[in-house]
This record gives sequence, C-alpha cells and structure tokens, in this order.
Amino acid sequence: MLSPPLSPVPFVLARLVHRHGLRRLGAWLVLGLGLSACSDKPQQPAAAPAPPPVTVAAPTKRIVTDWDEFTGRFEAVEEVQVRARVGGFVTSVEFRDGAMVKTGDLLYVIDPRPFEAVAKQAEGQLADARAKAELARRELDRSLTLNQSQAVSDSIVDQRRQALQAAHAAQTQAEGALNAAQLNIEFTHVQAPITGRVSRHLVSVGNLVQGDNGASTLLTTIVSMDPIYIYFDMDEATYLKNNRLYFEGKRPSSRDTPNPVQVTLAGEAKPSHDGKMDFLDNRLDASTGTLRSRAVIPNHDLSILPGQFARVRLIGSAPYEALLLPDTAVATDQSRKIVFVVKDDDTVEARPVVLGPLDEGLRVIREGLRAEDRVIVEGLQRARVGAKVSPHPAAQSSGKTGDKT
Repeated sequence: MLSPPLSPVPFVLARLVHRHGLRRLGAWLVLGLGLSACSDKPQQPAAAPAPPPVTVAAPTKRIVTDWDEFTGRFEAVEEVQVRARVGGFVTSVEFRDGAMVKTGDLLYVIDPRPFEAVAKQAEGQLADARAKAELARRELDRSLTLNQSQAVSDSIVDQRRQALQAAHAAQTQAEGALNAAQLNIEFTHVQAPITGRVSRHLVSVGNLVQGDNGASTLLTTIVSMDPIYIYFDMDEATYLKNNRLYFEGKRPSSRDTPNPVQVTLAGEAKPSHDGKMDFLDNRLDASTGTLRSRAVIPNHDLSILPGQFARVRLIGSAPYEALLLPDTAVATDQSRKIVFVVKDDDTVEARPVVLGPLDEGLRVIREGLRAEDRVIVEGLQRARVGAKVSPHPAAQSSGKTGDKT
C-alpha cells in the first residue's frame, strides 16, 4: 500500500529556521497571527430569500358544448360505373382523365353505323305496317257499308275487323323496333349520367366493347364531389350516453335532427369543415359493437376526395357553463390531476381536479375549482405546496369568452 503524502508545512518551517534562525521565525509567526486576528469580523445573519414570483389567473367562465370525436372516411354521395350499353368499336374519347364533368357531357363515341342501318330497316317495316293497317281499315269500312244491305255477311265483317286489329298490332311492333334502333344509336354516344369528377378512360380508341347486359364493358367511373359523405362508427357507450341525453331532453337525436359536426382533415390542428348528421344505422354491428353513422359535408372547393380519412366531432352534450384553464396549468400527481392555487395568505395549495375536454385550446375543469380561485399558470416549477409565493396577475387576453355551441 502507498503511504499518504507528507504535508509540506514541516519542510517549509525547517527551511525558514535554517535560513533565518529561530528568533526571526517566531516574530513572523506572531505577526501572522495578529494580522489573522485583525481580519476576522463578526458575520451578519443571512437574509431570508424572497418568495418566488409566479403568474396567476382566474379560470375562464363561458358556455361550452362537449364534443365526441371519431375517425371517419369520406365517400361520394353518388358513384357511377359508366358501362357500354351497345357493342361496337370505340371511335373517340371526349373527356380528359380526372376532369370535372356535368350531366349530359359526352364521354365516348361508339361506331353508330350498324345501328343506323338497323334503324333504316325498322323505318321501312313501320311504313309497311302502316300501309297494311290503312288498307285493312278501308276494307272494314267497305264491308260495314255492304253489310247494311246484306251484300256482305257478318262473318266477313268480323274477319276484316280482325285483319285491322292485326295490322295495328304489326304497326305497334314496327314502331317498337324503330324506337329500339334509335335508342341504340343514342347509346353509341356515351354521356355522363351525373355531375362529378371522372376517372381515367379504361378503353382507348379502336377497342371493341361489349354492350350485353351481363358482360358490358366498364368504360370509366364518376363520383360526385359536392356535397360529400363522411362515414364513422360510434361506439356503444357513446350511443347510450347520447340516447340518455335525448330522453332527458338535453340533446336532440341525430335520427330526427341534423346535429352539427366538425371535421378535421389529416395534418390539421383544428376543424376546418362543418357539416350535419344525415344517417344512423338501424342496428349495432355485433362484431365491433359500433353504430355506423354518416354526416354530409359541403365541399364547394372540391378539396376533399372520396377515400380520405378525417376526425369527426359530434356534439355530445347540451350547452353548459364551465370553468376553463390552459392545459399547461394542470399537473399530474401519480394518478391524480392537480392545479396549484394561491390562497389568501399567498401560500400554495395543491387542488385535485376532474378534467373535461379541450375547448378552443383551454381545458374544461369539471370539479375541484371555483371561479374566484387564483391558479398558477406560469412558474409551476417554482411553486411548493405550503410555501409562500409572489403572485402576479396574468395579462388579459383578447380570446373568445362568449358562447360556443
């Protein structure tokens, strides 16, 4: 083991004695002790530290409404698959992929010449049927005249009456065939059935499309844009709560009343679109315990697309008066939420509170706080329970203090 280092004082004294002698060394020691004694002064007692400064504010009081929040997905109010109704070769595509189209806009043209030829044939058949019907009518008129003088028997009159009816039936069939041919010609010009945004063209010029009912070719799709639906699933507990509020007369039912909703898109910090409830399903999903719900949202700028996700807020209570604080004024003590209140003697008290939802950036305090309390909103790290502080009122803000329903 290493020995502890020797103090340098004995060596310094020995060198002084050797150099100046023992008498001079004693004089230096006496002088040093005297100067040390003269420099010692009685110490003043330390002053008590000043109370730390904190910023306090009274809770904000205003009318608020609770909101329930869900995750939803947008869907189009109307969605159409545009299919060919007649077969033939595509001769032109009349729209730009992804463009907005209106009802009646031309989308595709299918070669109409085969159907025009069929229509010409149907026109000839109709003319023939009309001529035969006219002949049968004249023969019936003559037979009726002759029958009055008994020149023609009643049976001949009946036969000619039946021939006229058959001619009228053939004329009706010919008219139907002509109408069908004309419809097929019309179907060769594929038009937009609704107003909305069209998808890309799925069939190019020169391709043969099928128009059979069972295997008609899909040409494109169109979805309406304004307004737009948002679907979301409401959990069973929220449904029961809202149902209870309805029977207590504190909240209208979304089945009978278009209750307001607010929608926050992805990447947004606050709601940017307002809408109204439009539909509640007739039963809960047994596998998830949720109720499918729907709201309708105006989409005048066409910025929302079907398939987007969003957060949906639905009113969850009647308007009520509440006390609110900045969320930063709330601290956590194990499993409790507390706020620090400055009492009349400027000492700090920890007050357990029951929190509500956020409302315009402020936290609703349901229980544990009075309107006249002075709550520490800044300087929480300097506050100690039971210790005094130097409270300073917070600057008055120009935020909203009115009703929010």
